[in-house]
Amino acid sequence: MPPYLADALVAECLAAAASGRIEALYDLGVIFSTGSHGARCDMIEAHKWFNLAAARGHEAACWCRAEIADEMTAREIAEAQRRAREWLSAERSAA
Repeated sequence: MPPYLADALVAECLAAAASGRIEALYDLGVIFSTGSHGARCDMIEAHKWFNLAAARGHEAACWCRAEIADEMTAREIAEAQRRAREWLSAERSAA
């Protein structure tokens, strides 16, 4: 998949996540953890999205977050958590 299509898929998921669709948060975690659909693999971003989905009750996201956390440093996890808080703050400001 060309990079611009990956960007479009991520943008679509971001819009769905912003509208409150929990599954979109999980989908973003999957995209970044696997590098699927031409997106770059980024475990910090994946953890962030799985964390946000898990916080909203998505059970599979809990498992995925734990699985990738085993392969991350404490610093990477802290950065993922910081990014998740930043996203939540921006989401609250937009509401």
